Amino acid sequence: MGAVCGYCRMRIMTYGGVSLFVVGFTVYPIAVSLFKLADYPHRFIPVAIVFGAISFTMTSPGSPEIQNIIPTEFFGTTPTAGGVIGVFMGLFIMIAGGLWIRYMMQRALKNGERFDLPKDSPMYSLEKEPVQELAAARESVLPKPIFALLPLVLVIVSLNIMAYYMPAKTAVLVALLLGVIATWLLNIKFVTQYWQSLAAGAQNSLIAIANTCAVVGFGSVAAQVPAFDVFLNALLDTAGSPFLSLALFVTVICGITGSASGGLGIALPLIAPEYMDRGVDPGAMHRISALASGGLDSLPHNGFVVTTIRAICGETHKRAYTPIFFVCTVVPTIALGIAVALYTIFY
Repeated sequence: MGAVCGYCRMRIMTYGGVSLFVVGFTVYPIAVSLFKLADYPHRFIPVAIVFGAISFTMTSPGSPEIQNIIPTEFFGTTPTAGGVIGVFMGLFIMIAGGLWIRYMMQRALKNGERFDLPKDSPMYSLEKEPVQELAAARESVLPKPIFALLPLVLVIVSLNIMAYYMPAKTAVLVALLLGVIATWLLNIKFVTQYWQSLAAGAQNSLIAIANTCAVVGFGSVAAQVPAFDVFLNALLDTAGSPFLSLALFVTVICGITGSASGGLGIALPLIAPEYMDRGVDPGAMHRISALASGGLDSLPHNGFVVTTIRAICGETHKRAYTPIFFVCTVVPTIALGIAVALYTIFY
């Protein structure tokens, strides 16, 4: 139940436009409390965070995440492009991944694993705080849950309405601004607490930015080697479904860069004009591109994976990465294959 609650919270937040790095740092203390209460192994917290933040929430129709916004620029689509097939694939990833996490955790419990907070975890020192201080923290007045959910709903609704009247990149910026303003207005009496949160957020962002820039920079350099052009030309000349070659190209580039958004930014300018000239359905290409960005991007060198495992949770790749590979790489890749087959049949 702890893992389910953890990644449910993150699905709500990321689908509402909150940056996945912000979500990771915010949800981790909650996850530690839930996992400790349920006596679940701490090494599964990273998979709950990563899966909840980068699964269907960044690749499904209507999402304000950048992986769903980038394709609109190259295919002339809106964030809801992809139709029913896109919704079905999002649900498939959510359900299959959730069940797989549950299976892996139950197997770990049968093998005798229990909650074990690593010494490198940011929460380790807090475990020794006096009970009185912890009790006082629990009794502090917090905003009503509805005031936290309304801004997220506002972002999704406003984005998908405005995207029909302005470029999606502009629409998402306006929608996020409206969400920020709504958050301040609905929680105005808690404004004195914001400055501490802003300071902590600025500090945490430096770690996230450094990790992401490092892996995307590596991928960008790799894309300049002669073999990259050979690979691109081979895909464009491949006979058969253009959806399959598009999926393969975006998947491989995202795997090289270790970044869904970085891979899309490199791949789509190169391949989208060619397929648009061929008359391939833009909505189908949009959704396949978004889905393809969420597979091999979650390899061990992914910026968010590194940040979550190391900086946020204080874990190691050896202990925590295997579950992430299964639910964040294998499951989305299976979903991508199903989507390519369905779009090929119906489009």
